[in-house]
Amino acid sequence: MKLAGSSFVYPTSVPDRARWIESYRGPKNPVDASRPHAFLHEKERGPDGDILPTATIFLTNRECPWRCVMCDLWRNTTDERVPGGAIPAQIRAALAQLPAARQIKLYNSGSFFDSRAIPTDDLPGIAQLVTGFERVVVECHPALVGEGVGEFQRLIRGRLEVAMGLETAHPGVLERLNKRMTLEMFRAATERLRAMAIDLRVFVLVKPPFMSEAEGVAWACRSIDFAIECGATVISLIPTRIGNGAMEELARQGVFAEPKLCTLEAAHDYGVGRAGARVFADLWDLRRFSKCAKCLEAREHRLHRMNLEQQVLPVIECACE
Repeated sequence: MKLAGSSFVYPTSVPDRARWIESYRGPKNPVDASRPHAFLHEKERGPDGDILPTATIFLTNRECPWRCVMCDLWRNTTDERVPGGAIPAQIRAALAQLPAARQIKLYNSGSFFDSRAIPTDDLPGIAQLVTGFERVVVECHPALVGEGVGEFQRLIRGRLEVAMGLETAHPGVLERLNKRMTLEMFRAATERLRAMAIDLRVFVLVKPPFMSEAEGVAWACRSIDFAIECGATVISLIPTRIGNGAMEELARQGVFAEPKLCTLEAAHDYGVGRAGARVFADLWDLRRFSKCAKCLEAREHRLHRMNLEQQVLPVIECACE
C-alpha cells in the first residue's frame, strides 16, 4: 500500500504487516513469571460518582498473538505461557503491597480470556483473590469474547467489566493497525457482553498512525460516539506514542507523529461534554505531548480533575497555543 503523499509502501496483508512490525522490534525486558511486571494504586470515578480506590496490576504472561503496529506491551511478556499457579501468585504478591481498594484492574498485555496467556485452570483461584472487590476489570480482544467471560463473571462476587481496544472507528486506519478486527466484529463482541450483563470499557487511540492532527481529533470524537453506541460505560483516551520500533519507522516515513496535548484535550472535552459514558484521558508521561513547560502543570491538573469530576472545565489559556 503506497500512502498518499508518500513514497512509503506499507504492507497490505496481515502476515506481511506482522513480519514488518516484528522486524523493528528490540529485545524484550527481563521478566519473572512469579511476579507482575508492575502494579499501582490509583483513583477513578465510578459509575455512581464515587471516587474508587483502584488496584491496577500488570500481569506477566505470554505475548499476545496479535501484532498491532502501535503496541509496545510485548516488551514485558514471556515467550511461552506461564506455569499454572503463576498468575494467582502474581496477584497475591501485588495485593500484599497495595493499599486497600474497591476496584481491581487485571491487565495482562493481551487478552485475559486467552488460555495461552492465562491458564483456564487458574481462573477459580484468581476469582477467589478478587472476591473482596466491587468491580473487576480485565481486558480482552473482541475475538475472544465468548462463554469463558460469562463463566468468570459467575465465579466472582463483584461486577465484571471487560476492556476492549476499539482504537479507532476509522475502518481504513483500523485495518492498517493490524488488529485483525473490523467495526462489525467489535460491535458483535459488545452485543455478547451486553447479553451477559457485563460492563464494557473501551480504549480509543488519540491520533493513531495515518492521520493528521485535525483528523486525530475528529476520529477520536467519532470513536467515542461509536463506543457509546456499542454500550460503553467507560472510555479511556490514549494518546498514541512511539516506542516500539515500528512507530518510530512510521514517524520517519512521515505517516505518524505523536499528538499534541491540545488534541488530547479536544477529544477529552468532547467526550466528557457529550455524556453517556465516563471518559478518561490517559495522563501517563503527559509532558511528551507538550512543548510548553509553563502551562503543562495546569493543563495536566485540569485533565486530572475532569477525569474525576466528569465536568468540562475552563480551558487553560497560554500563548503557546
